[in-house]
Amino acid sequence: METSTDDVHDVKALPRLVEEAGRNMRVSKLYGDGAYDSGDAYRLLEARGIESVIKPRRNSRLDTRCPGRRLAVDRVRELGYDAWAKLTGYGRRWAVETSYSTF
Repeated sequence: METSTDDVHDVKALPRLVEEAGRNMRVSKLYGDGAYDSGDAYRLLEARGIESVIKPRRNSRLDTRCPGRRLAVDRVRELGYDAWAKLTGYGRRWAVETSYSTF
């Protein structure tokens, strides 16, 4: 867990969070909201062998240069958000969000 000021974007903290989590356990999957929807996040996770389950923003485009992100955007468009969320287990993210919000 890391806290930051409002001027620090979530995706900027991701490398450090992944590194810290990887010291204690093997990270195989990361669930992230739209704040993590960036090519940098997808590339970082792919390089570390971590499956990304990141909700694409509504205005995400298919012509992104990052193949992993392009695939995620395409799946959400093809299946619809609800089916994509069920298929990927995206709802699990809410349990984590609830736990952290208690702190």
